[in-house]
Amino acid sequence: MNALKTRRLLINLHLIFAGLMAPAFILVAISGGLYLIGNKGQTVDTPVVLPAGSMLDFSSDSLEADVRALLSQSGIDHSFEYIRDRGTTIELRPTSRTYLSLSQTPDGLTATRHNPNLQKSMIELHKGHGPSLFKLYQKFVALFLIGVVLGGVLVGLLSKAYRGKTIVALSIGSILFLFLALFA
Repeated sequence: MNALKTRRLLINLHLIFAGLMAPAFILVAISGGLYLIGNKGQTVDTPVVLPAGSMLDFSSDSLEADVRALLSQSGIDHSFEYIRDRGTTIELRPTSRTYLSLSQTPDGLTATRHNPNLQKSMIELHKGHGPSLFKLYQKFVALFLIGVVLGGVLVGLLSKAYRGKTIVALSIGSILFLFLALFA
């Protein structure tokens, strides 16, 4: 394949992958930008009443089944995909939507329902705490990003008209990255 055909193929792949990734990057830009300026989102926390004497062993190999059984026996309608163990507290994830946390306290097991607002939900998705299918999508976005960046640089290097600009931009970007990463 000659350089022109390679360049055209890379441009087409670059555009397709960029289009597929655009929603994810808009989410990251909005949620991350708002987070950095201090808008971290909020959750409305509501205690959930558990039957007296409710217990869970957070180190149990059957913790997920035990939690599902406790919720069912308690008449608590809540679905979750996986559990995040934080020692004395577990979160029933995903946390990008309404979720429960269960805590071991001196007074026994307590439960809290957390209802995140839009910003908090976006941050949870941004951090990889969303549904499993969304996490899989994020992994593909990460791979596509590598391809888009490397493909874009290669397209610039294959074109005589853009080669110098590409090398200058790549050099400046690399120096800036290294300076900020190592010395800031």
